[in-house]
Order: sequence, then C-alpha cells, then structure tokens
Amino acid sequence: MAAVSGLSIEEQAARWVARMDAGELPEVEEEALQAWLADDPRRHGALLHAQAAWMALDPALAVPAMQDDTPSRVPRRRVLAYGGAAIAASLAAGIFLFDGAKHYATDVGEIRRVPLADGSIATINTASNVEIRLARTRREVRIESGEAWFQVAKDRARPFIVAAGRVRVQAVGTAFSVRRRDNGAEILVTEGVVEAWADGADGHRVRLTAGTGAFIADNAAIAKKPEAPSSVDRTLAWRSGKIDLAGDRLDAAAAEFNRYNHRQLVIADPALGAEQIDGIFRTDDPEGFALAVQSSFGVPVDISDPGVIRIGHVPR
Repeated sequence: MAAVSGLSIEEQAARWVARMDAGELPEVEEEALQAWLADDPRRHGALLHAQAAWMALDPALAVPAMQDDTPSRVPRRRVLAYGGAAIAASLAAGIFLFDGAKHYATDVGEIRRVPLADGSIATINTASNVEIRLARTRREVRIESGEAWFQVAKDRARPFIVAAGRVRVQAVGTAFSVRRRDNGAEILVTEGVVEAWADGADGHRVRLTAGTGAFIADNAAIAKKPEAPSSVDRTLAWRSGKIDLAGDRLDAAAAEFNRYNHRQLVIADPALGAEQIDGIFRTDDPEGFALAVQSSFGVPVDISDPGVIRIGHVPR
C-alpha cells in the first residue's frame, strides 16, 4: 500500500496502522512502510501515535507491553468498523484517546522504554513509579518514585510538565531526565531547554540548556550543575543498561549498582570507599564490577553470599 498523496501525515499513518492490523504486511508493503518512515522524521512519531490511538479502541491491548521505540505491529483484531479514517480524523482534530492517566512501574533492574500517544518517548529507570496523563491542553507526568528520561514531541499548544514531589519541570520539544530524591529532584538536560521550579515558588525558576542540570529542593532552593555534555551522557548511561564511571568514588559506584540489583554490593573497608574508579559496566553485573575492583586495588572480594558481594578487608 503506497501512501496516498494529498493526505496529512496523520491520515497516512492511520491508513498504515489499519493495513497492519488486517494482517502480516507483504514484503513489498513492508519495504514501502520503511521508505515512508525514512522520508520524513515526523512520520515515526505519527505512526506511534496512530498505533496508540488504534489500541485505545481495545482495552485488552496494553501500551505498556511496548518496550522500545520501534513501531511494532498491532495484533490482528476482527472488529475493524471504527476504521483508519476515523482515527485519522480524531488525530487531525487534536483529540487524543489517551486522556486518562496511565501508570508505569518498573522493578529493580528493569529499564522500560514507553512510546506515548503524542509521539514522545519516556524511558523509565529501575524501581520507578510514573503516572502519565495526555490531555487536550497539557501533557502531565508525575514521578512518584525513581527516575525517567523524556524525549518530548513538539507541541506548543500543550506544554509537557513533569512533577516530582514539589518540583516542576516544563518543556515543549526537548529531552531531559528527572530523578526524584527525598528532598527534591535532580534534572539533567540532553537536548533543548527546560524550565524548573518548586511548586509555590513559580517566580523563582531556573532555565536549563542541553548539557547542564540542577537540583531543585522542595524548599525551592536551586543548585545548578554546569556539567559538560559528556558528563550528562555518562550519568544517563543507564538508558542503554550501562553504568559509566569516570573518577567516581567506589562507595558511590557501589550505591549506583545497588539501585539496579537485588544482590547488593558492600564496601567492607570505609577507606577503600574513598578510592576512585573508571570504567563502563553493565547495570546487571555487580560481580563484574567487584572483580574489576579486586584487580585494580588488590583487595579481596567475597562472592559466596547470593544476596551480598563484599569488597575489601573488614577493618579490625
């Protein structure tokens, strides 16, 4: 099925989704779909949007099952009466079928990539609880616990606002992360510009650009972190399942691994915890990290306990 000229991107995307729903695409149509996607970067988001709207017609189809940003085929359904044209009309009119709040929770060690109905992407880190509501006048996210990185589709008519406790972060089309802490939230910007503030102190805002970050306390105090883009990328290496260490203290590195694993690292010697380490490790490989520490510092490592890995001599 070639895209019909004269139709909007949304209408073309809806027709592709309706065709995919009817069954497996023949090879020639699969090639045509990939060519259509490659011809305009906006089409990828439009297809995700159309898929989300299509799935909203059937509550049995769960969006959380979509773990990455690759458009996946919608399972075949017998009832097609609603039709791609009606979906396209709803998209063109700006009517989003996902106005209700959606909740996403990740387990320890789980990192989840969620395509949103507006074309945005949310990548949710380990042990996090996030609520997302896409309404007609604004897009709202609440981070109840944990951390998430957002790649926001541009829509000036509907600001994208993230709440983490009392902290608020607003963007239009950009990419940034928010990590909720006990007394505030940490924000890192990877693309574009965001504004951040504490609820009740709207006049005391900070503007953050790509490669920078800040910690916003619940009491409205702001501590900017003018980091280099490379430092921000290292901090957000978790998006690809990695921990990127560059002169980090061992105790801080161990704490980072412990976020992602039920098997916990324990630095037995406090003096060893102040040592620094470099390297890139998988988030799910605390044992590999412990053995690297053993090799680098010549300290013992005890991996006999299935729940704990002890590093270093116990001080007497």
